[in-house]
Amino acid sequence: MTTKETYQQPNEQGYYGPFGGAYIPEMLHRNVEELRTKYLEIIYEESFQQEYQQLLRDYVGRPTPLYLAERMSKKYGVTIFLKREDLCHTGAHKINNTVGQILLAERLGKKRIIAETGAGQHGVATATVCALKGVECIVYMGEKDIERQAPNVARMKMLGATVIPATSGSKTLKDATNEAIRDWINHPDDTHYIIGSVVGPHPYPDMVARFQSVISEEIRKQLLDKTGSELPTHVIACVGGGSNAAGAFYHFLDEPTVQLIAVEAAGEGINSGKSAATTQLGTPGILHGSKSLLMQTEDGQVVEPHSISAGLDYPGIGPLHAHLFESGRAIFMSATDKKALNAAFELSKTEGIIPALETAHALHALKMINFNKKDIVVICLSGRGDKDLDTYMKNMPL
Repeated sequence: MTTKETYQQPNEQGYYGPFGGAYIPEMLHRNVEELRTKYLEIIYEESFQQEYQQLLRDYVGRPTPLYLAERMSKKYGVTIFLKREDLCHTGAHKINNTVGQILLAERLGKKRIIAETGAGQHGVATATVCALKGVECIVYMGEKDIERQAPNVARMKMLGATVIPATSGSKTLKDATNEAIRDWINHPDDTHYIIGSVVGPHPYPDMVARFQSVISEEIRKQLLDKTGSELPTHVIACVGGGSNAAGAFYHFLDEPTVQLIAVEAAGEGINSGKSAATTQLGTPGILHGSKSLLMQTEDGQVVEPHSISAGLDYPGIGPLHAHLFESGRAIFMSATDKKALNAAFELSKTEGIIPALETAHALHALKMINFNKKDIVVICLSGRGDKDLDTYMKNMPL
């Protein structure tokens, strides 16, 4: 545990238990130090909070509904609420973070924004806030992801962003992140890197978690209104890097009665060689600027991940989640591509909501847990499924 005996914040060096820190090339030291020394002061300053809250309300559309899924609840014999992050502007939770970071970049005097994206939702959310503020935007995206997430690529371009393909490695999220870091090294003075998940060097994991914590802040208020208690028995979220899970868990991290459940992508099976179930397959190591769990060979080479869902196709996990896993505070499960698809089709036909493929992994947890009738389960519906329609159409059950 950290010195404050809380799971929420890392210690001064950016460690959650044994995970975190800032492992960066010398060229980025000044940028990361500037962020580390200024981010808390800036984001809790009154004018920042006023503008941030106003944009969340009037631009993003918060608070998002907490929806009682009656037919799903009846089917599983338990009360199921869906936190509807799919109803945010741009269609996913990613916008909560990009609104915060563009305001931070503005106050740091940065005129150029770079980002990495997998499923394209973070890229769209970054392009959106850059258009809102009239700032140059460059998004790095794996060549493979550009093919499978074409609608989001079109949205980014329409919003004025330049999309640059990453053509190395598996041509997915890891490789896009590598390219974004290279860009930042070459443009240290005028550029802010908006990282989309709770990964990267300190202070990014903490900063992104704070911006996403609005999800669990709202869940507590909404549950109190709907059930008479702020605390559910279970909170379930999918995890790649882990930003929607960090947001959904944040205000429950120090509530031991709330069971936190993270669902990773098992791909074609945990031991198939085509998986992204980091907690099952990973070992401690350094990836993209922090110490965490990652899938790697014995000599430290990153193992290429696989998931049908571009947003979970990442060989590591954020340091907060690595700590939650190792300490036992959260239960980590996994869902295969096939099981995620089945869960997506089930929600669509049962509740009239087409979820993102990422979210579908979290929905599969309903089949893996023995609930009591009185349990209250909240699932973070991290994004909508429009971007995945091509994949859904190819896998439509007959």
